[in-house]
Amino acid sequence: MKLSLGPVLFFWERDTLMQFYAEMAEQPLDIIYLGETICSKRRSLSLDDWLGLAGDMQQQSNAQVVLSGLTLVEAASELSSLKRMCENGDFLVEANDMSAVHYLSQRKVPFVGGPALNIYNGYTLSEFIDAGMMRWSPPVECSAKIIAAALNQLDELGVARPEVEVFAYGHLPLAYSARCFTARSENRPKDDCDLCCIKYEEGIPLLSQEGQALFTINGIQTMSAEINNLLADFPSLQASGVDIARLSPRAQGMNEVIAAWHNVRQGELAPLAVQGCNGYWHSRPGMVSVEEAGLC
Repeated sequence: MKLSLGPVLFFWERDTLMQFYAEMAEQPLDIIYLGETICSKRRSLSLDDWLGLAGDMQQQSNAQVVLSGLTLVEAASELSSLKRMCENGDFLVEANDMSAVHYLSQRKVPFVGGPALNIYNGYTLSEFIDAGMMRWSPPVECSAKIIAAALNQLDELGVARPEVEVFAYGHLPLAYSARCFTARSENRPKDDCDLCCIKYEEGIPLLSQEGQALFTINGIQTMSAEINNLLADFPSLQASGVDIARLSPRAQGMNEVIAAWHNVRQGELAPLAVQGCNGYWHSRPGMVSVEEAGLC
């Protein structure tokens, strides 16, 4: 199984990003995603910077470099930048919005279908494959059964399966909104946010009235509070035909996370249980740790 590093979903300083990717270039990764997917106002790196970094990463690492586009396009300037990314001519693009699918399909170039695209069955999957999608990252709430059913429908339709890439580690991206929740938490309007999300390297925990962490606020994005971790489910990932496990960047400890996954794919036994949640994979509520709940 291949390992991929998803795009950084949080807002980090330029130096932090550059140091992070310098370290990631030395890791045993097969695919590295680069780009801003959450908010176009996060300009630690411009599109030209991302393209330059992609070129550097391609030379420094054996990993395939993929450019990730915005998930929610709201302005003409964002659309123009996304179109330019789709026309880069050198790197595969991950489409997280239908506008990117449109541009890439028009150019007749292959692309990655990101987890924000609403693809839940083989019939929809077939349409995207016809448009040029060669790798599918299912929505994070998809279980092993949903993915298997979609792939079986593809077989019945006589359509070749794409690569399948599952979001296997990190805060789950659950929803997107035109409203910026981080700005609202500081009583700031979205248009005058002062880029306050730079202060929260892994977002803001959102607690219930009882003090339980339910979600993580990350700009316009709502994420899981718990870390989704499918390392203990590695055997079932393989059995389900998953080709790639996506590890979503965190501010600390990514080297150790990658090493653990790499050791298991090299033949080390997967742990019986891990810290974090894995409910969605087992058709359960996403925040559940199936092993701890005795549901597996």
